[in-house]
Amino acid sequence: MKISILGSTGSIGRQAVEVIQKMPGFFEVVSICGGDNVELLKQQIELLNPKNVCVKSESNALLLKKEYPKVNVLFGDEGLVEAASDKTNDRILVSVSGKTGLKPTLAAIENGIDIALANKETLVMAGDIVMQRAKEKNVNILPVDSEHGAIHQCLSNRNEVEKLIITASGGPFRNKTIDDIKNATVEETLHHPRWNMGKKITIDSATLMNKGLEVIEAHHLFNMPYEKIQVVVHPQSIVHSAVEYVDGSVIAQLGFPSMHIPIQYTLTYPHRFEGIETKSFDFIKAGRLDFDAPDLEKFPCLKLAFDAGKTGGTLPVVMNAANEEAVFAFLDKKISLWSVYEITKKMMLSHSVIKKPSLDEIFETDKMVRDAVRNMVLNKQI
Repeated sequence: MKISILGSTGSIGRQAVEVIQKMPGFFEVVSICGGDNVELLKQQIELLNPKNVCVKSESNALLLKKEYPKVNVLFGDEGLVEAASDKTNDRILVSVSGKTGLKPTLAAIENGIDIALANKETLVMAGDIVMQRAKEKNVNILPVDSEHGAIHQCLSNRNEVEKLIITASGGPFRNKTIDDIKNATVEETLHHPRWNMGKKITIDSATLMNKGLEVIEAHHLFNMPYEKIQVVVHPQSIVHSAVEYVDGSVIAQLGFPSMHIPIQYTLTYPHRFEGIETKSFDFIKAGRLDFDAPDLEKFPCLKLAFDAGKTGGTLPVVMNAANEEAVFAFLDKKISLWSVYEITKKMMLSHSVIKKPSLDEIFETDKMVRDAVRNMVLNKQI
C-alpha cells in the first residue's frame, strides 16, 4: 500500500507513523508533509525513506534539501497540493489542520486517490463540492475521526437509518458552571480528560464546537439530514458513536480512547490486521457507561454548528473561520474562552449567505471573516 501523510508531525500524523512501524512491509510512504518541525521531519525521513517531503517555509525546504539531496523537497500550500496529486499513491492521509486541508484533498480526488480524512474543516467548508467530486471520481473518503470511523463501521443501509448518534466526552468543563467557562484559563481549557490532541482541537472540544464540526462532517459523509443526527455526552469515551436503525436496533463501536485504531482502519480499509491496540479492550475494565444530553446553555457553540449546517451555503464557512481565529486569539490570551462563542455568533449573524458557493467564493468568505475577526480582536471590539 503506497500512502502519503499530510500533517506527519501533528498528533494524528505521529500516530499514523506508529501504525506504519507496527506493520513493517505493508506500507510504502511516498510523501510526508509537516509544518516547520524540521527536527521531527528529519527523524521521519530516516524512518520512512519517503520520495517527497513538504515543509511550510522555503527556508526550511532549502535546509532539508542540503541534508537530503536525494529527497524531493517541497514547501507551502503548493507543495501540499503537489504531494497530494502524486498518482503513485493508493491513499492519502489528510491530517493537516484548518482550511489547509481543502485544496490537497480536492487535488487527490481529481487524481483518483482515496482519502483518509482527519481534517474536519474540509467538509465543513466545502462538503457539497468535495463529496460530489469524490462521487464523480469514484474516490473513497474514509473518516479518521473516531466518531465518524465508528459510524462508518456500523452503517450498512442508509435508507434504514433512524439516526446517527455521535458521542462527546464533554471535555474539561462538563461538570463546571457557565461562570467557570467564562473565567477559564488557557491551561484549564487544554486539560482534556480523555484525549491527547493538538491545541486547536482541544479548545474546540472544551466548547463542544468540535462536536458541532463533526455533526456537519457526518451530514456530508453519510448523506444524512441534520434531524437524524444526535449528539450524546458520554464521559468515558468508550462508545465512539452508534447507528440506530428503523427497527429499533442500535449498533455501536466501542474501544478505549485511542486514535491508533481508526487511523489503522482507514489506512488498511477494507481489511483489518493486528495492530497497536489489539486485545486492549476489556468490558469488565470498562465498567459503567454514562450518557447525558449536551447542555446548550453552557455549550452554545454546538447549537451554532447545527444552525450553520442546516442553513448551509457559506454559513458553515463563516462559523469555521470565525471560530478558528477566535480560538487562536484565546490561545494567545487576547480574549476569554466565552468570547470565542460571542465572536463566532456575531460573524454568523452579520453574514449574507451565498447558498451554492463556488470554491473561489468559499475562500473569499473565509478570508473576509478571518480578517474581520483579527481586526475585532486587535481593536478590542468584543
